[in-house]
Parts: sequence; structure tokens; C-alpha cells
Amino acid sequence: MNSTLASLHGGLIVSCQALPGNPLRDTDCIARLAAAAALGGAAAIRANGVPDLTAIRSRVGIPLIGINKLPPDPDNPYITPTLESAREIAETGIEIIAVDATARIHPNGETAGSLIRKIKRELPLLVMADISTAEEGVAAEDAGADLVATTLSGYTAYSPKTEGPDLKLVEDLAARLSVPVIAEGRFHSPEDVLNGFRAGAHAVVIGKMITNAMFITRYFLEQIRKGKS
Repeated sequence: MNSTLASLHGGLIVSCQALPGNPLRDTDCIARLAAAAALGGAAAIRANGVPDLTAIRSRVGIPLIGINKLPPDPDNPYITPTLESAREIAETGIEIIAVDATARIHPNGETAGSLIRKIKRELPLLVMADISTAEEGVAAEDAGADLVATTLSGYTAYSPKTEGPDLKLVEDLAARLSVPVIAEGRFHSPEDVLNGFRAGAHAVVIGKMITNAMFITRYFLEQIRKGKS
């Protein structure tokens, strides 16, 4: 197995991102969050865009999973959806590039499989396929993806959005794929992470529950309200 992929095994990947309107939406702030996560023991960092990835690379030595994200859209691919968007972040120091590998048609009528094959052919990076169904995961592996992540489960119109992580999808992928499966999406507690590993995940990604104080505060308040009602 590739040494970078091996280093992720059993580890926690921390996604360091903040959308416009969040007080944390500042490149230096994102880089500091990533550095703190690395010091805390993160196996890798996932982050978005050239400025943030470049700043993070200057601060941390653990693997970086880079994305180049458009505004979220339930009907169209928005996570590094084109070869051009992949090229933009390819030289920021990342080891892995994550792309939308759902069955939705990509820009210019391209498919996820053709995008993965182009990136593998033209860029010296590992490719992580962000998928929403087991069938998409199988197709991504067939196209040459080096690892498959459940990132988009519940974020396509045709995939069910579970209240917590989609552990069944993790199990299905682990049973059907030979490449590492990365569990991502709605992991909110250490128990969720352990369940992800029990389901067969190679590594687990947590984002907002570690790096987004606004989300964490709202989540706690919602849980408190539920407990009181």
C-alpha cells in the first residue's frame, strides 16, 4: 500500500473549512486550526482552495487532502468537479486530491470516471472519490480512484440522509472495494468514529464538530433542548 494511505490507517482526518459568514473564514485562522489539529494527533487535514491549502502546508507536515469547492448544489457536482479545478490546487503541496465522484453529470458533460482517469494520467497525486452510494464507489475504484469516501451520502437527491453517519454505506463499501474506505459525513462523537472503524473504515473524517465553534454551539443547544422536551 502507498505510504501516505498507510499513514492514514486507523486515523482521524480533520476537515478545516469555514464558509463565508462564519467568523472563522480567514486563511490564517484556518491554517492555525489545521496546525492545532495536527498537534492534537490528526492523521491528515482536508481543506479547500489554493490560499488555505498553501497556508496549511506551510504549518503542517501531515498529509493534506485538497479540494477546490464550488457553492454546494444538490443537483450538480461541486467538489473539484473538473480537471481545471484540480490543476489549480495540485501544486499547493497536497498529497491527495478529492473529487466529486457521484453519478451526476459533471461540467461539459463529463462523467466522474473520465475525470478520475484524467487526473490520474496528468497529475502526480492520489485521488479520493467523494461518493454518495455504493455503486458510485465501485465505479470510482474501477476508474482508478486510490481511496473512496462517503462524503456525499445524503447530499445528492437520490441518497438517503441519515441522522448520523451512514454506517451501512461504509460497511457496503468495505465489503466490495479493495481500496481504502474513508468514512465522512455527520460523525459527531467518539462513539460515531468508533462505529465507523467497526464498519470497516480505513480512516474517519470529522469537520464541523472539531473546527466550527458556531456549529458546535448550535449542536449542543439543540441537544439540550431535545433533552428538556
